Amino acid sequence: MPAKHHQPSPPPTPGITPPPDPGEKADRPPAPRTRTAERAAPAQETRPTAPAPGPAAPTPESASVSAPVIGRIPVLDVRPLVTGGRRPAKAVVGESFEISATVFREGHDAVAANVVLRGPEGRTGPWTPLRELAPGTDRWGATVSVPAPGLWTYTVEAWGDPITTWRHHARIKIPAGMDTELVLEEGALLYERAAAGVPKSKGRREAILAAVAGLRDTARPAAARLAAALTPDVDHVLARHPLRELVTAADPLNLQVERERALFGSWYEFFPRSEGAVVEPGKPPVSGTFATAARRLPAIAGMGFDVVYLPPIHPIGATFRKGPNNTLDPGPHDVGVPWAIGSPEGGHDAVHPDLGTIDDFDDFVRRAAELDLEIALDFALQCSPDHPWVEKHPEWFHHRSDGTIAYAENPPKKYQDIYPIAFDKDMPGLVRETLRVLRFWMSHGVRIFRVDNPHTKPVIFWEEVIGEINRTDPDVIFLAEAFTRPAMMHTLGAIGFQQSYTYFTWRNTKEELTEYLTELSGDAAAYMRPNFFVNTPDILHEFLQHGGRGAFELRAVLAATLSPTWGVYSGFELCEGVPVRDGSEEYLNSEKYQLRPRDWESAEREGRSIAPLIAELNAIRRRSPALRQLRDLHFHQTDKEAVLAYSKSVTDARGSNTVLVVVNLDPHHTQEATISLDMPRL
Repeated sequence: MPAKHHQPSPPPTPGITPPPDPGEKADRPPAPRTRTAERAAPAQETRPTAPAPGPAAPTPESASVSAPVIGRIPVLDVRPLVTGGRRPAKAVVGESFEISATVFREGHDAVAANVVLRGPEGRTGPWTPLRELAPGTDRWGATVSVPAPGLWTYTVEAWGDPITTWRHHARIKIPAGMDTELVLEEGALLYERAAAGVPKSKGRREAILAAVAGLRDTARPAAARLAAALTPDVDHVLARHPLRELVTAADPLNLQVERERALFGSWYEFFPRSEGAVVEPGKPPVSGTFATAARRLPAIAGMGFDVVYLPPIHPIGATFRKGPNNTLDPGPHDVGVPWAIGSPEGGHDAVHPDLGTIDDFDDFVRRAAELDLEIALDFALQCSPDHPWVEKHPEWFHHRSDGTIAYAENPPKKYQDIYPIAFDKDMPGLVRETLRVLRFWMSHGVRIFRVDNPHTKPVIFWEEVIGEINRTDPDVIFLAEAFTRPAMMHTLGAIGFQQSYTYFTWRNTKEELTEYLTELSGDAAAYMRPNFFVNTPDILHEFLQHGGRGAFELRAVLAATLSPTWGVYSGFELCEGVPVRDGSEEYLNSEKYQLRPRDWESAEREGRSIAPLIAELNAIRRRSPALRQLRDLHFHQTDKEAVLAYSKSVTDARGSNTVLVVVNLDPHHTQEATISLDMPRL
C-alpha cells in the first residue's frame, strides 16, 4: 500500500490474490536470499535472479550513527518475532497463522509484498501474497501454513509495484482524456516487461501479450484499450508473476514446525496404582498395577482422549514419607507420594515394584497405542532422601550449615520427603544424567513428558536439555507445569517447551477469561501453547468446590473450546469437589497420598458421571478444525456478565470452519442475554 499522506486518491492496495499453483513456484520472481530490509540496498532488476549486492561492511573509519539501516522499500516489525529473533517462532504442521510486517515507501507509488517460506533443506516452499490489514496503517499480513515438520525460515519481501501504480493513474487519466496515448504506451511498456517474466505454458504469457496488443490498438476507443489490460485473465497471471521493482527482503526468521500433538490434544491424568487397587478396612491396601490400569484405557479412549498422563511411576522413598492428607505420621502400609522419587529399588529410571516391571510398562504402552493413545510421563527432577543420587552425587543437592540437605519448600507448603536439586556445582553432569533418563523412557515408547516445576530450575538447563532431545527426536513434546510469574512461563515456552500449564484454573469471570485468552491467543501464541487442565491432583479450585455439577460441566466446555489442548485429572468426570478443609485447594483424601479406587461403572449407570459430555466435547473438537488451533479467537459482546460468547474460525485448503460458543458462567442459575455477533469475524 503506498503512503497516503496528502493524497486524495492514492493507488489502491493490490487485491487479495491466491497463492501460486504448486507447479508454478519456480516461475515466480526469485527471492533475493540475503537481502535485508534493515541494511541492504534493494535489487534494481525487475526480476532479480541473484541477491543484489548489499553495502560494504562498515570499517572503523566509515562506521557512523548515520549509516543507513532501512532498505529501499522499508520492511519493518516482522511478526511473529520471538526474543528479538534469537529463538524460532512455533507452528505445527497444517496450522494456519499470520505473518505480518509494516511495509511502505516514499511518495504515492504502490508497493506489494509476500511471505517466502523455506524448508529445512533450504528449498523455497510456499509463498503467499500479503494484503494490507487496515487501510492507511501500512500494516500487511498473510495467513500461511507449513506442510512438513522441521526448522523452516520465513521472510517478508516487498517491492515497488509499477503496474498497480500505472493502473491507478490510468483509471483516472483515460476517462478524463489526459495524456491518453502516453499513458497507454507507458502501460504497454510495463506489460511487455511483465510478459518477459511470465512462463509460456498454459497461455499465460500470451494473455499478457494480448493486453499489450490491446493497449496499442489505436483502432479501438481508449477505454476499450485500457479494459484489455484489466481483464480477469490478466489479473490472474500477474497475481502469480508480478512485475517487481526495488525488491527488498527482511532478515529471515526461524520457524520451528512440530507435529500436531504439540498444539492439539485432549489429556487424561490418572494414577495407575489406584486403578484396580483394593482398599478394605483393617487390611493392608493392595496397589493397582500396570496390568489393572490398562483395563481403564478403553474407557479413556471412549471419552475421546488422545494422551494418558501418568504421575511418577518410580520407587518412592520411605524417609519422611507422607501419610493420608499430607500427615507426617504415616502408617506402615501408607504408599507415599509418587513425587518423592527414589529408594533402594532405584531412581528415575526404575519402575515401582508394586506397579510391575519394565516389561509390564511396555505392555501398558502397547495397549495404549492400540487404542490410539499416547503416554505422557511425569518427569520430576527431584529426589527423596533415599534416592541413589543422594549418596552417589552429594554435589547435586543443597547442603545447609548444619550438614543436612535442604528439603523442598513452597511456603506455606513443606515437602520434607523431597530434596530439590542444586544445579550450579555440576550442571554438565546433571544435563548428561537428565538426557540419559529421558532417552531411557523414550526407548520404552514415551514421546511426551510433563515436567514438574520447571520454573524452579535454571532456564538455561531446560534450553540445553530440550534442545538436545529435539535435535535427535523432534517429535518429543515437553509440557511445562509452571504455575508461576508470567515472565518465567513465557520464557520457558520461548526456549523450547512445547506446551505450558496456565492460569486458566483461576480465570472464572467473563472479564478474566476474555483478558487472559486475548493474551494467550495473541503474540504469545507464537511460542507458548496452553494446556487447559480443569483440575490437577494439587488444585481443586473453589469454583468447583461450590459450583456442583454445573461448574464441572461449564469448565469442561470452556477448556475444550477455548484451548486446542485441554486436560482433566481422574475424578473430574465424577464431579469430585470436596476439599481437605475450607479455604484449601487440596482434595480431601488426596490421591497424592493414598490409593483411591473408583467405581466408574456404578457412577455412569446412576447418572453421576459427566463422561458423556466429555466424550461429546472431544468428538466436536476432532471434527472442527477451528477448535484445533489457538490464534483466531474472537469474543462477541453480551449484555450479561454471566454469559460469555466467542468464536473460532479457520480457512485453509480444505475449506472454512467456524465454531460459535455461548457459555453460561453461572453454575447455579439459568441466564438470559442479548448477544451482539461481530458478523465479519464469523
